Amino acid sequence: MNNKIAFIFDLDGVIVDTAKYHFLAWKNLANSLGFDFTKEQNEQLKGVSRVKSLEILLKIGNIKLSDEKKQELLIKKNEEYLSYVNKMTSDEILPGVTNMLNFLIKNDVKFALGSASKNAPLILDKVGLLNKFTAIVDGNHVSKAKPDPEVFLLGAEKLKMDPIKCVVVEDAIAGVAAANAANMISIGIGDSDVLKDANYVFEDTSKITTAFLKSLIKRNE
Repeated sequence: MNNKIAFIFDLDGVIVDTAKYHFLAWKNLANSLGFDFTKEQNEQLKGVSRVKSLEILLKIGNIKLSDEKKQELLIKKNEEYLSYVNKMTSDEILPGVTNMLNFLIKNDVKFALGSASKNAPLILDKVGLLNKFTAIVDGNHVSKAKPDPEVFLLGAEKLKMDPIKCVVVEDAIAGVAAANAANMISIGIGDSDVLKDANYVFEDTSKITTAFLKSLIKRNE
């Protein structure tokens, strides 16, 4: 099975759920500025850069600030987010992930991380998965956000694999679009109606069976 196929995993919503910590940090920031921020409004920030997220937040609160003050708030938000991340443990690995990674390792299938998060190595370290990944491509390595395929193409390069032999596991529309743009096999995690452009969709990572993984590997031998 060696070198016949490789996997590239997104981080948030696939390996762990750190979105809740981003939401808490943004909500607390909004509250400190005198307005509330809801989970529904938080949907506008998904897959968006930290700087752009702050602009959206300030627009919701109808607040105008100097560039200097904005930088202060960005630092404050990130520090709070990291305070949550630093308390993470292996208990926060999403169901099915550890079994899936162990299966890939046992079958000599390489895998990488492809995430926009600049904190990806820290998060993987906190949950005890850092040493399992062959390669990591995070927000420090890319200049273009998903749906641009840059993050996944870099992942394939680091894995020394042809993109067409790579399988991407993603939970976001932009991530699936990026995988498809890279000519990779896309597996969506979440709602099949939302992620309809993915080659395969599973409700959550625990639904990806070893039988499915075996068939995927065999098909690409």
